[in-house]
Amino acid sequence: MIYPKFIKKESHIGVPAPSSGAYDELHIKKYANAKLKLEKLGYNVVLSKNINKSEMCRSASAKERAEELNSMFESKDLDMIMCAAGGEFLVEILPYVDFEKICNNPKFVQGFSDPTGILFPITTKYDIATIYGNNFGDYGPAEYERSILENLEILKGNLVSQKNYDLYEEESGERHTGLEGYNLTKKVEWKILNGSRAELRGRIIGGCLDIISELVGTKYDGTSQFLERYKDDGVIWYFDNCELSMEECIRTLWKLNEFGYFKYTKGIIFGRFGVETSLLGYTVENAIRDSVISKLEVPILYDTDISHKGPCLTIINGAIATVKSNGGKGEISFELK
Repeated sequence: MIYPKFIKKESHIGVPAPSSGAYDELHIKKYANAKLKLEKLGYNVVLSKNINKSEMCRSASAKERAEELNSMFESKDLDMIMCAAGGEFLVEILPYVDFEKICNNPKFVQGFSDPTGILFPITTKYDIATIYGNNFGDYGPAEYERSILENLEILKGNLVSQKNYDLYEEESGERHTGLEGYNLTKKVEWKILNGSRAELRGRIIGGCLDIISELVGTKYDGTSQFLERYKDDGVIWYFDNCELSMEECIRTLWKLNEFGYFKYTKGIIFGRFGVETSLLGYTVENAIRDSVISKLEVPILYDTDISHKGPCLTIINGAIATVKSNGGKGEISFELK
């Protein structure tokens, strides 16, 4: 596994918009404050020219978004890349992405949700670690809570052990300034499908399930090679479901299993589902229990802090992860091997 350099004071962070950009004035203010706060912390921030654009959830044409990403990887002046935002259509840029440039100029790229579309191929096909964590806009709130502070420590190479958060945001609060933080109202409780205690160790990979479901079986999917490279370590999968219904999740997990995703699996982790819709009355637990993965005889965790209902843990795709959960609590740590 190739681990790019971590950042330090005076590092230059490139912020492309490979998916959406800002779609209203409050998001524009949030991006401006994110830049200001990161620069006050000692970093140099180079923004996409399209960061304040969003038309049908796209900051620009697919080719322009890809070319921007290519140039940021090629640039000798940038030390890491942080995606501006999530969205819906990052996959459109993949035919125009120059993966040879990425391999020749490996940098940590971080993103959340739709950026899975670029993180997942970089790690599974090209053996370069990526970071499933905050998008640039997440650094915009006036006050930073623990998940942001821990994320910044990890970006500096201080691999802190991250413990579960106490509360999470079930529903977003009202936005007036664009600088509001999470609306933390619900108690966090990690759950295990069969039991109350689990400990997993293995090579971790995953991301937004909605996007992985689109990548599976395409030329941008390097899962089979990834699994064979690291079969002796075993694999921990994590899935962050944004919009899939329970029925779609069951079908998607069946599809992944048919493509051999769950060979060498040590365990599977689900975050809190972004939506919990079902035509048939499934709950999250029942959907997982009724899916093909329940037959794998490995620990399955759900309702964890890897979710569109933040705050969220920072995950280093491709690293060795140790995940522990007991009595509704949990923690994760990483080793770079």
